[in-house]
Amino acid sequence: MTRWDEGMTRTGPPPSGKHGPEGMPIKTIGNMDFAGQPAYGRDVTDTPPLHLAVALDGAGWHPAAWREPDASPDKLFTAAYWASLAAEAERGQLDFITIEDSLGQQSARYDGPDPRTDQVRGRLDAVLIASWIAPLTSHIGLVPTATVSHTEPFHVSKAIATLDYVSLGRAGWRAQVSRPWENSLFGRREVTAFRLEDFGTPEAQRQVAERFDEAADFAEVVRKLWDSWEDNAEIRDAATGRFIDRDKLHNIDFHGRWFSVRGPSITPRPPQGQPLVTVLAHATLAYRFAARAADVVYVTPRGAGHARAIVSEVRAEQEAAGRGDQTQHIFGDLVVFLGETAQEARARKARLDDTAGAEYTSDAHVFAGTPAQLAELLLDWQGAGLSGFRLRPGAIPGDLRHIAGELVPQLRRHGSFRTSYAETTLRERLGLPRPASRYATATSH
Repeated sequence: MTRWDEGMTRTGPPPSGKHGPEGMPIKTIGNMDFAGQPAYGRDVTDTPPLHLAVALDGAGWHPAAWREPDASPDKLFTAAYWASLAAEAERGQLDFITIEDSLGQQSARYDGPDPRTDQVRGRLDAVLIASWIAPLTSHIGLVPTATVSHTEPFHVSKAIATLDYVSLGRAGWRAQVSRPWENSLFGRREVTAFRLEDFGTPEAQRQVAERFDEAADFAEVVRKLWDSWEDNAEIRDAATGRFIDRDKLHNIDFHGRWFSVRGPSITPRPPQGQPLVTVLAHATLAYRFAARAADVVYVTPRGAGHARAIVSEVRAEQEAAGRGDQTQHIFGDLVVFLGETAQEARARKARLDDTAGAEYTSDAHVFAGTPAQLAELLLDWQGAGLSGFRLRPGAIPGDLRHIAGELVPQLRRHGSFRTSYAETTLRERLGLPRPASRYATATSH
């Protein structure tokens, strides 16, 4: 389904003297340990650590994945199913998981729902799934999708802030713009749905630009609401009867074309200060939105050269948005089908295609091969400026297990992935500082 939102020079063990799995020497970057061994001629002495996330969607990203022998279609709408996927990702020590969501039924069409009954239809709410998973996990970051169309920033703000509390600082948010046809499900605005092939028309581009401008305002309101309580606004002094310092709660007084929000939030400032904001972007208008709003932008390159061009464009948009001095991660998105051999992986995808009645294609690059081959591809693309990757498992649980159990060890052999969780919060794991509240003053502390 197409989405629019979408030669080692090191010798001997390092100074730490630590050794990882299979006796591999470990190198230390910052406060994170990485196992390393010669990477097939690639010089990785100064290669930064690779960040890795997985995007979870139903039984997997292939529409026929639910019909695989090891799939669990009868459990898709149970909390235990999602908890098991989060546990698998955490066993692989991945940075975070994202959870797909939308305000309309899944569809193979861009301009409306399709009539198919042989594919998964229906979802649980992604934010509520993440809230259920949070106390059952200890380290993995949790990044549910919540749309910016037809919802209110006040509600999204307090939902993600609550998730940050429940997870003890591991929350994020994937901000998503709804597809045009979903407007008819709500009846709150008139937007003409258009076909994907008409995307380049002036009217379609006007609509898209308008929706992304709205999304940017939405994200700004959410961020301001997170800052509307200063960190030390809660006093909780029973002796004096003061629970909060009212001077440290702030009205955000946002007035824009789509929202007028006074605030403050009803939820105290989240543990991370600002939970992670992430955006999937495929083209210039979405890159512009991501540059304004996101800590992590997911992009969809088709090769290393394409990745380099996308990174350059996103960085330019970030500079134009006045965020050139801030850290922003750019992750590459790939759909992956993994096997013990490349032939096995390709055959499995072909079998799924036959079951679905059509070859699977995606907005993202589709990879079918071994975990070792995928590791080589990721490291190659990392050299184009990507700091991490969000992998979309073609079929669950098989491809998720290959990622956690086989791809991760391959990356460790290249000295490019952690051997343990060292950080407490998701922002820390991504090297993002905890920002102070924009409303706090020097006299407040």
